[in-house]
Amino acid sequence: MNNVAKNMLGTPNRRIGLLAALVIGLDQLTKAILVSFIQPGQERVVVPGLFRLVHWKNTGAAWSLFQGSNWLLASIAIIAVFVLFFSRRHFESHTLLGQVAFGLILGGIVGNLIDRLRVGHVIDFLYFYLPQRDGSEIGFPAFNVADSAICTGVGLIFLLTWRTDRGVDRVESSSSPAK
Repeated sequence: MNNVAKNMLGTPNRRIGLLAALVIGLDQLTKAILVSFIQPGQERVVVPGLFRLVHWKNTGAAWSLFQGSNWLLASIAIIAVFVLFFSRRHFESHTLLGQVAFGLILGGIVGNLIDRLRVGHVIDFLYFYLPQRDGSEIGFPAFNVADSAICTGVGLIFLLTWRTDRGVDRVESSSSPAK
């Protein structure tokens, strides 16, 4: 991104905030659309044998772990937002890629937190699966836009950390004396 574009988007905190707001808006919009045409527990096949829109209530975490722990997970999400915000300087938030990562993570956490506080569960609706010969199916856990943003942001943090660590290794190895 050139300097003109960076200046138009303001400070790093503003860029993080704008992206987080975009993620929250897109997440809540897609969930509102889903709720308006699919009742809880119903499904709509989009691509037979691969993808369905579902309306599933998740009171747990990823992969439905900790089911029934909605309020505990809401509390953890609130704490996570504050911890991430105040520790962001440790995770490459001075770089544009780091700002994108943090905007995605914060937006995703807040998007799901809104569901937990507003309706008492997270609304998951994207479901990928493969049918088996015996009539059963293997499916990836249903997810939503907020979940996708969190996973993408975490992936970017890992990439940034790996890239930074590799750069340090190269500098250390090139500055060490030859044997």
